[in-house]
Amino acid sequence: MAYRKTPAEISRLEAARERLISCATSVVAEVGWSQASVTAVADSAGIAAGSVYQHFPSKAALAVEVFRRAAGREVDVLGEVLHGPGDPVERLRRGVEVFARRALENRGLAYALLAAPAEPAVGAERLDFRRRYRALWAEVVREGTATGRLPPQNAEITAAALTGAIGEVLVDPLGAPDEDATEELLADLTAAALRCAGAPTA
Repeated sequence: MAYRKTPAEISRLEAARERLISCATSVVAEVGWSQASVTAVADSAGIAAGSVYQHFPSKAALAVEVFRRAAGREVDVLGEVLHGPGDPVERLRRGVEVFARRALENRGLAYALLAAPAEPAVGAERLDFRRRYRALWAEVVREGTATGRLPPQNAEITAAALTGAIGEVLVDPLGAPDEDATEELLADLTAAALRCAGAPTA
């Protein structure tokens, strides 16, 4: 009869895997993808490097899981804001501000998710998540045009422009933080995003 893990063993392995992902996320936020070696992650988790491979077949597999978890949280938060109360223009404004503020509050991880050099597997995930961001922006833009709060436009093109512009604007501040300029940056970025969508200005 094949050996079957007990519930206690399964629980222990799952807890160890979650801790490994958490430690890997912290390492990536601190040193980036290229320096987040299996050894560095193992040291952070307090385990032998070989133990990492009990949970992930390769460094790339671990990196992909770190990216999916971290980027997935940001997509979920943005979705909650854009699907929340308020008219479409107000939700668009809040979405840009919340996304950018969260990035600026966790600069190392945000830079890793948005722009830091990474291996191809992470790059592929990054492209997939950009599509998910675009879908969220496009949805609120379409709602804005349907209700007359935004002018007629191609929502997909506007969403692509928003996705690219927001990420591009944040890259330099994430790499060279200036805490004193955060609020001004948020205000300017939000205003630019609203202009991109053709929102009325106060």
